[in-house]
Amino acid sequence: MRYVGMQTQISRNNMLSILLLLMFPVIILGMIYVFLAVVASLGGGYYDSHGQLHDGVDWASVNEMFLQTLPWVVVGVGVWFAIAYFFNTAMIKHATGARPLERRENPRVYNIVENLTMACGMDMPKINVVDDPQLNAFASGINRDSYTVTLTTGIIDLLDDNELAGVIGHELTHIRNKDTRLLITSIVFVGIISAIMSITVRLLFRVFLFGGSGNSRSRDGKGNGASVVVVLLVGVVCCAIAYLFTMLTRFAISRKREYMADAGGAELCGNPWALASALRKISGNPGLSDVGREDVAQLFIVHPKLTSQGFMSMLSSLFSTHPDTEKRIAILEQF
Repeated sequence: MRYVGMQTQISRNNMLSILLLLMFPVIILGMIYVFLAVVASLGGGYYDSHGQLHDGVDWASVNEMFLQTLPWVVVGVGVWFAIAYFFNTAMIKHATGARPLERRENPRVYNIVENLTMACGMDMPKINVVDDPQLNAFASGINRDSYTVTLTTGIIDLLDDNELAGVIGHELTHIRNKDTRLLITSIVFVGIISAIMSITVRLLFRVFLFGGSGNSRSRDGKGNGASVVVVLLVGVVCCAIAYLFTMLTRFAISRKREYMADAGGAELCGNPWALASALRKISGNPGLSDVGREDVAQLFIVHPKLTSQGFMSMLSSLFSTHPDTEKRIAILEQF
């Protein structure tokens, strides 16, 4: 990746990200429509207005049910976004154990951040620290009031000034390119799908335990317990497909932006080799590995799971939001 055409590449990535972001609600609505259509097809036909039985799916009824469901989906997504908008900072701090870093506690970090923000003409973000002797960092926030750069105590203590400037420059580039806003939005959408999947699986589990044995009877004497199980299984499959699509779109967003943040961070600090050296140190001793939330872990400069070895590492890298660290280092060392 060359510095020439950087702004063009950023604009192209932002346009692609907007298109990918628009796919999330389309995926959710598509999942609901498919679910309604499959459930309608399980009825063994339908009666028209004249009382005649027809094979197939009553698409008019499916469309009507979809339109009735649509407002609830819009309200549910709106509520979820409101929660994410007002409480994303608190949720991330709680998940990582971050706390504010005072200037008097570490003026060195503040001086580096201030120099870099003045160099690129951006506002000073908040600075948080995680008491972790290992190394990692991330940027978060969706507006000027919440933009934050978070560092572990290990990365502050073990990197020299040039390396630390490269890491902070990487995180500031995420903020400048609006990556943090986009990633938090994608986290919200993936969370919606995960919540729907969780509810559906729990309902399916309860049906199997208490109501899936065919004990309940419909008016014509036939058991409807099996039908309930089939409907819930269809729901699980639809949710799984939707979740897969949302994850794939999130990967496309995140991986490109990590490369862009590396290039922007190297340009900002003026020393690509320093950032490459920092990434090598971080990958050898990454912190924040005990954060159990994968959605938060995607914000880190190096994902802890990518540093493990063997088959599981290869599998993790295949489905990771981060590109391979060695590839990132190799690109930076080409400058």
